[in-house]
Amino acid sequence: MQLNRESFGEDFHWGVSTAAYQIEGGHDADGKGPSIWDHFTQRRNKIYGNQHGNIACDFYNLYQEDILLMSRMHIPNYRFSISWSRIFPEGTGRVNQAGVDYYNKLINECLLNGIQPWVTLYHWDLPQALESKGGWTNREILNWFECYVAFCVQQFGDRVHWWMILNEPLVFTGAGYFLGVHAPGKKGLTSFLSAVHHAALCQAAGGRIVKSMQRDAMVGTTFSYSHVEPWRNNEKDQAAAKKTDTLLNRLFIEPLLGMGYPVADLKILNRLEKFYRDGDDMKLAFNMDFIGLQNYTRELVRHAPLMPFIRARIVKARNRKVECTQMDWEVHPPAIYHALMRWKQYKNLKEIIVTENGAAFEDFCINDQIDDLKRIDYLKDHISQVLLAKQSGCPVKGYFVWTFLDNFEWAEGYYPKFGLVHVNFENRKRIIKNSGRWYTSFLDGNILSDIS
Repeated sequence: MQLNRESFGEDFHWGVSTAAYQIEGGHDADGKGPSIWDHFTQRRNKIYGNQHGNIACDFYNLYQEDILLMSRMHIPNYRFSISWSRIFPEGTGRVNQAGVDYYNKLINECLLNGIQPWVTLYHWDLPQALESKGGWTNREILNWFECYVAFCVQQFGDRVHWWMILNEPLVFTGAGYFLGVHAPGKKGLTSFLSAVHHAALCQAAGGRIVKSMQRDAMVGTTFSYSHVEPWRNNEKDQAAAKKTDTLLNRLFIEPLLGMGYPVADLKILNRLEKFYRDGDDMKLAFNMDFIGLQNYTRELVRHAPLMPFIRARIVKARNRKVECTQMDWEVHPPAIYHALMRWKQYKNLKEIIVTENGAAFEDFCINDQIDDLKRIDYLKDHISQVLLAKQSGCPVKGYFVWTFLDNFEWAEGYYPKFGLVHVNFENRKRIIKNSGRWYTSFLDGNILSDIS
């Protein structure tokens, strides 16, 4: 199978993705309020090396240079998120006009350089003022979120055609409200389930608001998806894999598609009923124009009788002696094919965009050159699998690399390097890696070209 851009068709969307907290910096600049990640990173031993995103890539100040660099790399679409607390420092009420102006300038800069802006409305950085009121565990977040979404569409909808409501709700509810390893650092089943239900309601409500205000908009939301397989071919491991898959991959997409929560395959989800109100079943569903798939790896799962709720445990990739990334994720390109083909089976799903896929590998900068062959191979192999899924009838319509710049990778700090562009975090100098050059060449349909 020949891999080239033309094989995907002219209407296939290619781009890169980033998130506000991971690259912007300017954590308290020009009236911005604190987010839960500003607050969480102040707690010792929560982040690798006690690092934080106060400056990060300094994209807040360097966005014009970075958008110009993106243009020179011939990247046609840029997915980025809006920092809620840069717009509403207290989460609701008072508007920070400087924050609005910043995103207006960013959007305009994209368009000026021929780059289509794709906006994620929520990528994990909830205003700390709202977390102090319970955050995603407080049902009032439906009102807070609806007001925020409506304001963003009103301000930016004349130039933004592509919207994503939430980024990976399972991750920010699971890691942030059950395990406590991400902001805001809460733990426990009750906080997790309440956050899940409110996030599921918000993803549908956000879609309805965007469409009601901007009928020609393309609106979607994004989900993490790790292809799950049993460790051994026996009944107990197969059951463990099914429960894990239900939790990781089905919990949010199925209610959105009008199928309800997958309680039949994960009984603990029956406890979500505690947070229901009349009419919630209908409010969970919305017919999105597309769904964003975010895949990096596969997980092998074994039966673990002492694990509460799911009786399952992931067998870590490093213990399986397979090729891994810096995140200790297995490099397994067929996972993205299986994910896409699994979603193809959902009858109510219109289109799929791969809104994140990429890999963190150790980079070595020698004479301002970074020859990251492993990342190039990863991208080639995964894009090939996306093409295979497309040729097999999957309605996949786009692919976005995670990520444009080396950035702050949440609890892992600055250790993992995902970027197509290297960032020196001492002086913020950017260097296009060979993977970035390869992506440009692929987008151009040419051999590797000099874009330095």
